[in-house]
Amino acid sequence: MVETAYALYLVITLAITIWVARTLSKNGEVFLTQCFGHDAQLARSTNHLLVVGFYLVNIGFITLTLSLGKEPTSYAETIRFLSAKIGLAVLVLGGMHFFNMGAIAHFGRKVNGWLHDGHTQAA
Repeated sequence: MVETAYALYLVITLAITIWVARTLSKNGEVFLTQCFGHDAQLARSTNHLLVVGFYLVNIGFITLTLSLGKEPTSYAETIRFLSAKIGLAVLVLGGMHFFNMGAIAHFGRKVNGWLHDGHTQAA
C-alpha cells in the first residue's frame, strides 16, 4: 500500500509538472517575445532557461516532500496522503508560475528598454 501511494504521488506530480512546463513553454514564448522587444532568439533562450529552472525546482520539491507526513495504512489514508501531497505540489507550481510571470514582466520591461536604448544610440 505504501509503495503504491509513493509511486502514484511521483507519477501524478511528475506528469503534472511536465504538462505545466510544456504548456507554459509553448504559450509563454509569445509573451516573452513581446516582453523582450520582439527578439525571438532572446525569448526562446529565456524560455528554455525558465523551463530548466522550473523542472529543477519542482522535481526537487516533489522528491523532498516524498518523505514528509505519516505513511498511509488504509485506502482512506492513502487518498488523504495523495491529496495533501499533490495539492501542495500544485500550489507550489501555481506560486512559481505567478512569481515567474511577475519577474518576466518586470525584467522584460527593463530588457525592452535596453534594446530600444541600444537601437536609438546606434542610429
